[in-house]
Amino acid sequence: MNPAISIAVLLTVLQVASGQKVTSLTACLVDQSLRLDCRHENTTTVSIQYEFSLTRDSKKHVLISTVGVPEHTYRSRTNFTNKYNMKVLYLSGFTTKDEGMYTCELRLSSQQPSFSKNVTVLRDKLVKCGSISLLAQNTSWLLLPLLSLPLLQAMDFISL
Repeated sequence: MNPAISIAVLLTVLQVASGQKVTSLTACLVDQSLRLDCRHENTTTVSIQYEFSLTRDSKKHVLISTVGVPEHTYRSRTNFTNKYNMKVLYLSGFTTKDEGMYTCELRLSSQQPSFSKNVTVLRDKLVKCGSISLLAQNTSWLLLPLLSLPLLQAMDFISL
């Protein structure tokens, strides 16, 4: 085989294999639903296959998947959203019976190696989604009254 073709094939495989590396898996609670955010790199135009699973009592339960077959008991409880660099799974009616280790596994095809991340989920340890304080997200609104104070003084609206 021509060395140039070998190098081109190798670079293509490496580019494709690195295109779906999972960067993080986080869990939070939305009302009574568990939300799992699986963030990943996306440097390819090839469709990414995914599988969300729960391991509880040493048994793997497939929740939703394009690789394997999801368990019937979870099909009616799952809702899935696919974004450019994030896969989001909602599991409705989340209780302590659903606690365990959740896994997000991604691959480009069944022959490619997979990339995955795990997160252990306990109901009483979960944070509510979006519960990050407004102050922690953006404090610029606090500066507005401070910066406008001299203007208000100059216009005799307030006096100190």
